[in-house]
Amino acid sequence: MEAIRILLVDDDSVVRLMLDQVLQQEGFDVTTAASVPEALKHITSNSFDVLLSDLHMPGAGDGLTVVSAMRHANPKAVTMLLSAFPEMDAASHAILLQADQILVKPMDVVTLVETIKERLAIGPPSPRPVETVAAILERSIESTIAEWFQHIEKDDQVMAVWLTFEERIGYLPQILYDLVRRLRSSEPIGSREITSAAAAAHGLNRRRHGYTAAMLVEESRMLQISVFHTLQKNLAHIDFSTLLIEVMTIADEIDSQLSQAMTSYIAGSAIDTMAA
Repeated sequence: MEAIRILLVDDDSVVRLMLDQVLQQEGFDVTTAASVPEALKHITSNSFDVLLSDLHMPGAGDGLTVVSAMRHANPKAVTMLLSAFPEMDAASHAILLQADQILVKPMDVVTLVETIKERLAIGPPSPRPVETVAAILERSIESTIAEWFQHIEKDDQVMAVWLTFEERIGYLPQILYDLVRRLRSSEPIGSREITSAAAAAHGLNRRRHGYTAAMLVEESRMLQISVFHTLQKNLAHIDFSTLLIEVMTIADEIDSQLSQAMTSYIAGSAIDTMAA
């Protein structure tokens, strides 16, 4: 019978050597990696039945990056994370959407071996559909706008400016499509090359509606909250290995859109002053 193949990932050389020896004595075929890049090389060139990785890894990426890579390359592999922090609460729920199990360090090696065997006996994990952040936001535009409006309705200052529902939310679909387009582009964070005509028009319109600059900022803040809440509700489908850069891109793009809206708003104010 072919030995169970385990990829063991831990930057602590003492822990890595000890677990390697114990697991091999138990009949497992163990490959070790001391870093995320090393683990990714093994994942792309070999097949494994089990991933046993430290959650907190130094350098580029962490255990979730390794889990996401294993999910793609070896979807039938059991993924188990080791963490030195047992009290993870909400974070552990998010992590378990990616990994099959979280084990608390230090763990008795006998218990570890039994846990691995028990998890293998359950069988391979069910396939988990993975979507890009851009795809999630694109299919969730209506619900994101609905949540944004719920937030805005609670702001007495913004709602003091009477607008129809369409006037209030009319700019948002294109703003969100621009955000999706940015996520799918290769433009680096901080880039000013992608312009949003919808954001510029929004700044002019809000000036005509009688908004203050603070109201524009509040609308943008609520948009970020609504977008991130949309992602939170879809954590089970997100590839964690790209999540950080995509969240940074979202924040950068929404800030860029606000900047473009404010530029138009200020330009409109200057025109009004000259006309007066």
